[in-house]
Amino acid sequence: MARSEEISNNLNILGCGTTIVGNIVSQGDVRVDGILDGNLTTQSKLVIGATGRISGEIKCKDCEVSGAVKGKIQVENLLMLRATAVVEGEIRTTKLAIEPNAVFSGTCSMSTAQPQVDEQYNG
Repeated sequence: MARSEEISNNLNILGCGTTIVGNIVSQGDVRVDGILDGNLTTQSKLVIGATGRISGEIKCKDCEVSGAVKGKIQVENLLMLRATAVVEGEIRTTKLAIEPNAVFSGTCSMSTAQPQVDEQYNG
């Protein structure tokens, strides 16, 4: 198995009852069932379980939210908001799926092209 395959197969779990204040950076998949007060960046998939709470900026390849997020979410591919999800903030993604009863309050921009940090609308 190549080193890049090993890294992408890693699963990092923030368990229920655990709180982290600070930023998380990972190349592998991440599951949050606890509380994160900070930013999370992963080059893979992020799953936020029903007991998971994140206050901060999220950047990832794919994301499934069953818990709560307050902040900016930037997803390269698919963002899935499950029925128990509560999201407040800004969403930037290429694909968005929202189950009935999910709560979203904020703004959403969707594009097939990856957004550039310096991109601004003039006019």
